[in-house]
Amino acid sequence: MSFVGNLDRRAAISALGGGLGLLGLSDHIALATEQGRGCHHHPRARRVIQLFMNGGPFQGDFFDPKPALNKYEGQRPGEVELRTERKTGGLLGSPYKFGRHGASGLEISELLPRLSRHADDICVLRSVYTDNPNHGPALLLMNNGTISPTVPSMGSWLMYGLGSVNQNLPGYVVLCPGRPVRFSILWSSAFLPSQFQGSYVNHSTISPDSMIPFLKNDQLNFQEQRDELDLVGSLNRMYGRSRGDDQQLNARISAMETAFRMQSAGHEAFDIRAEPSAIREEYGKGHFANGCLLARRLVERDVRFVQVYYGNGQPWDTHSKHNEAVKGLAQSIDKPIAALLTDLKRRGMLDDTLVIWGGEFGRTPVSENGSGRDHNHYGMTMWLAGGGSRGGYAHGATDEFGFRAVQDRMHVHDVHATVLHLLGIDHERLTYKYAGRDFRLTDVAGKVAKAVLG
Repeated sequence: MSFVGNLDRRAAISALGGGLGLLGLSDHIALATEQGRGCHHHPRARRVIQLFMNGGPFQGDFFDPKPALNKYEGQRPGEVELRTERKTGGLLGSPYKFGRHGASGLEISELLPRLSRHADDICVLRSVYTDNPNHGPALLLMNNGTISPTVPSMGSWLMYGLGSVNQNLPGYVVLCPGRPVRFSILWSSAFLPSQFQGSYVNHSTISPDSMIPFLKNDQLNFQEQRDELDLVGSLNRMYGRSRGDDQQLNARISAMETAFRMQSAGHEAFDIRAEPSAIREEYGKGHFANGCLLARRLVERDVRFVQVYYGNGQPWDTHSKHNEAVKGLAQSIDKPIAALLTDLKRRGMLDDTLVIWGGEFGRTPVSENGSGRDHNHYGMTMWLAGGGSRGGYAHGATDEFGFRAVQDRMHVHDVHATVLHLLGIDHERLTYKYAGRDFRLTDVAGKVAKAVLG
């Protein structure tokens, strides 16, 4: 039982069910300090933007050049006799050329001409691998650290460990167009207190009132809402004292407070129409461009962790006509991501904002259906920028054809350990006791890739 006001009931339910504004009160930050959480060492990054290419991009198209694909196209050498989800044929060439860019000479594909100008800011991880070639388990492992759907997401672990800075906005925001109900476990707090779960925002439109349910109260003015919420909060706390430490009730009180503050702060933060026309032109049009611009606005306002999903579903899942499809996909991300890095750098924020790019796995160098590429968990590419990562550097390597990570291999657990390290967290010490054991994002594995630290 809890006491919830009239219009605020709808806002709070939206907040709890959709994840809106589940952290922000100073008492949660104080609680984190009391429990000994926070930075274990000096952080290089304060905030994270994760650009998620759901479906899985092919590593050989963008940051891991493989000339042998074209040289031996159609053939099937022994190195590619690896089990995949579907039947595959011979090697499928990539028609896109690579060039060396920046003072570092980092190799980047012609598919990304604007992003190539940021070569010296990008740390390419060429040797990432994961455990499962199916979308569901791979998405869970990349986002939650295990294929189990009942563990917290990376963003939830960050919120649990570091707390929130801006008390008027959620500390963990997920931007994904549409209503991806089946994706919601990817930003769940699971057994962590629910105030640490991701706040889902449907940014299919650019109007804050459309993005966020009940952002405006049409029946009560600001002071009336404040009075009502104070009364409801007092009743809830009175009720809570009779129940001891009730985390669900505390989370609801917190959600109602943040939902109220969102009615003023949310309009300003989520309205990209307030940006100068030159900035909006720099990012371009489309949901992904809007998501990148929104991400910059949110981290600028001290939101701790922002995820931008590329579409609803698996748009990078190119099982047929791969070379034709990837051209359009690349065009739709090149301008927004380049603009995001430029914008962060211009505002002096790239040094302490970690940008992460990648999908749940890679794709095969061998063909499926003659023109497509199947899922590939043996080797994939991700990249980091800013936040203390080592710019202008390519870490690790895949084999001659880009199928398997062979040098300085990085499991997903290693990626998570490295990200946490950049944020000042020792991944082995960020734990939560549940069901009789200590859980952590990296499970019982993971090591920091020190070579990628700037």
